[in-house]
Amino acid sequence: MTLYSKIIGTGSYLPAKRVSNGDLTEQLAAKGIETSDEWIVSRSGISNRHYAAPDELSSDLAVAAARQALEMAGKHAEEIDLVIVASSTPDFHGSFPSTACIVQRKLGMHNNSAAFDVQAVCSGFVYAVSVADAFIKSGAHKNVLVIGAEVFSRILDFNDRTTCVLFGDGAGAIVLSASEEPGILSTKLHADGRYSDILSVPGTLAGGVIAGSGFLYMDGPAVFKLAVTVLEQVAKEVLEHAGMTADQVDWLVPHQANIRIMKSTAKKLGLPLDKMVVTVDQHGNTSAASIPLALDIAVRDGRIKAGETVMMEGVGGGFTWGAVLVRM
Repeated sequence: MTLYSKIIGTGSYLPAKRVSNGDLTEQLAAKGIETSDEWIVSRSGISNRHYAAPDELSSDLAVAAARQALEMAGKHAEEIDLVIVASSTPDFHGSFPSTACIVQRKLGMHNNSAAFDVQAVCSGFVYAVSVADAFIKSGAHKNVLVIGAEVFSRILDFNDRTTCVLFGDGAGAIVLSASEEPGILSTKLHADGRYSDILSVPGTLAGGVIAGSGFLYMDGPAVFKLAVTVLEQVAKEVLEHAGMTADQVDWLVPHQANIRIMKSTAKKLGLPLDKMVVTVDQHGNTSAASIPLALDIAVRDGRIKAGETVMMEGVGGGFTWGAVLVRM
């Protein structure tokens, strides 16, 4: 029997604190930094974002999203035999123990299931899904909880209006289970370390102190140029690998980073904009959380239905990029 991995549950979580462009404009103006709702929307499509409370960690956001996904899937946490968390903002600064292990503990899982983190920044969820798919197809695992969770508000420089207005906090999750029916149809992953400097947090830890900047740095024009190129390429690759064409895609769920990049990708694929899930206006760029967040919202509001074909793709620091083609 051929094994496939199929999405049987989705979930998401946004922190309670909602910050509009107006709120952020006032906050920055108090520091003498000029921006406006029009400036932010015209460059990114973002109107709102959510920030975690001081006592909320990535694992807390992840657990909230995971519980929703488990409920939809009709699975108990103890039935999960692998937990993968994609995050660039782990609970612990040294990145261990992994956020996945903390999520496992907070979900009350005592079944000795495997748990680990994946780090590919905004491509992290796509990377994690690809890894989970391979584990299930190999027969090593049957039920995998895949989560993207971020608290990017803690690595933003609120003196830099070009980056601080773009990002938010949140989490999204899916449950992937072994199935006789095709679910994940194709995955493609890429990276090019030559571009590691255009999107990064360049600080290093020495003697318990951060040397250099502990804040996110982004060369916006360079990221934009590279993103629109690689997203088109990887989308075509994943379609070719599945033996499909763009007109067979029912929904495009891209990384919610910038509406201009998203529209460019859809246009190059020949997909109508009403077939693209857009949530960036309401939660900004939530890095590894953005794709599962958008997916869950579209599943729960009835846009994405069982049997439909969905393409998910993302780009992130590293530079990393990838795509996943799924039959829901």
